[in-house]
Amino acid sequence: MNLKTTASTLLIFGLLIPAFSIAQQLTTSDSIDVFLKNKMQQRHIPALQIAVVRQGKIIKNASYGIANLENTITATDESIFSINSITKAFVGVAVMQLAEEGKLKITDPVSLYVDSLPVTWQKITLQQVLTHTSGLPDILDADEQVMGHGDENQALQQVKVLPLEFNTGDKFSYNQTGYVLLGKVITKLAGMHFTKFIEDRQFKIAGMKLTRFGDSYDVIPNYAGAYTMTKQVGDQFIRNKTPGVGYMQFPVFFRTAAGILSTATDMGNWIIALKEGKLLKQKTSIETMWTPAILNNGKIGGFNKLTNGYALGWPTVTREQHPAAGPVGGGRSALFVYLKDDLSIVILTNLMGSNPDQFIDEIAGYYIPEMHEANGFGLSADAQKLRLALLKQGFNNAALVASNLKKKNPQLNLTENELNGWGYQLLNQKKADQALSIFKLNVTLYPKSANAYDSLGEILELTGNKIDALSSYKKSLALNPENKNALDRIKALSNE
Repeated sequence: MNLKTTASTLLIFGLLIPAFSIAQQLTTSDSIDVFLKNKMQQRHIPALQIAVVRQGKIIKNASYGIANLENTITATDESIFSINSITKAFVGVAVMQLAEEGKLKITDPVSLYVDSLPVTWQKITLQQVLTHTSGLPDILDADEQVMGHGDENQALQQVKVLPLEFNTGDKFSYNQTGYVLLGKVITKLAGMHFTKFIEDRQFKIAGMKLTRFGDSYDVIPNYAGAYTMTKQVGDQFIRNKTPGVGYMQFPVFFRTAAGILSTATDMGNWIIALKEGKLLKQKTSIETMWTPAILNNGKIGGFNKLTNGYALGWPTVTREQHPAAGPVGGGRSALFVYLKDDLSIVILTNLMGSNPDQFIDEIAGYYIPEMHEANGFGLSADAQKLRLALLKQGFNNAALVASNLKKKNPQLNLTENELNGWGYQLLNQKKADQALSIFKLNVTLYPKSANAYDSLGEILELTGNKIDALSSYKKSLALNPENKNALDRIKALSNE
């Protein structure tokens, strides 16, 4: 679902909502605590911080778990987490601050401010590097290390000899080179190093007392660390990340791309300062900053189905219902500012791969109930029509209900992947009967899909119907002889 974000839809200042009673807030807060503790257990997250912003205030901030596993140090609201690439959102604000001062225009070519760029880079604009649509070669090498061994000049010399990866504006491709160039632009126009400009014009103004730039070479009090899950001899455990992956090495010149450490409370205060006009004075500046780039083909591009667009340093969740500006960092931290709702949520963790962006919407559902996954949020408009019809007519009639909907609306599009994903959502919600109906519908609509039959086999097996499960796995294997899961389950069920 594409949605052009315009001034009319970015209702970010002064939006009023009904006030929650103290009792309602406490109940909501308790429910979120339970949800997050379960999520931490499911995803093996050692420590997590949350801040929820509403009506210009942080209405919830909490910390859970263990910040430092080596010394069993409990996480507190003063535990400091790396926000990784959320740093780029601060760069977006910094660029727009300079734009408000008339020192640049985002449509200016980078070459106007940075000398000695290759000829093929000359016309690339600030906007294109901010939105990762430049086509620039990446300053990270094959091992995800910054080129130049920490030396800025050497790094730039190495990356400048590489060809453009694609025609500027053709697609979205996450790229760190442009942010190194932006650091040089900010430093030149601000009259001070970009780190000091961001500290003075954002950290200090927003009251971010614990926020700083740094990496693993710096001594960082109350640092929550960086961990990952790994497997060894079949056992799953958590360990410190190795150099180049979680051992943070962010040379100073690279710290526009990733380099800020913060707390959820500080990040919440930053959002408040941004929305109250303390960081950017003009509403149009924020609207511009949160508008995703339009590619040469007229579409938008982003990381995935959820964060499906990218604006000026800010990934966007571009959708009709509850769109958001949603910076994410290192697979461990996320921040969603809901553009049509007076709600912002910050989640910071110390586990690479915890991907809190995947469950922030569910937290939002505790404040905006229609956003709960159990209420159909996240399904396409067509799948939501099917859901409503099934709730009225019964999930056991799924095939007939879908057929009737299709007769009324031949354009109705129920995709295999979405139905499959919805089935597993229902299973996670402990609605096995409804899940089974959706998986059965999927094989009815897509009878040549090995994956659809494989998923049906799994739900049939889980619900105790081993005979039909075996039959479904055999159909899946016949459609795709390389389906190892189906082959393994057939062997296991045949031997029982």
